[in-house]
Amino acid sequence: MKIAVAADERTGVAEVVVEELRRRGHDAIVHGALADGERDDWAWASEAAARDVAEGRAEQGIVCCWTGTGASIAANKVHGIRAALCGDAETARGARKWNDANVLALSLRGTSQAMLGEILDAWLEGEPSSEPDDVENIRHVDEIG
Repeated sequence: MKIAVAADERTGVAEVVVEELRRRGHDAIVHGALADGERDDWAWASEAAARDVAEGRAEQGIVCCWTGTGASIAANKVHGIRAALCGDAETARGARKWNDANVLALSLRGTSQAMLGEILDAWLEGEPSSEPDDVENIRHVDEIG
């Protein structure tokens, strides 16, 4: 799977995310501080990764900044993106299942390598719910704005 990854600095788990995705057989498209010659501010990098997803160059995205909040806000500004800030595996699993989230936002400050593995397991194994109420809620969210 192609996954767009953005970070505003090479700290915390920023580089580990890319390494772990590649170790799992995914193709990482990197942005921001992870890519030589690109802008490294969180808003620009997160938007670039989100656009990769929205425009079909990537199937999923992962955006990172110090808290993860700014990265998730910037990604969610892109039409068709449902970015979720996840600090644990259960939140990641729920974001995929009930929100059909297509961009994972992570905190570079608060995400340990051990937790990253669990979050990625839940995120990558997760699928959107097919329950009628869940599908209707996701459809409604897509119509907002």
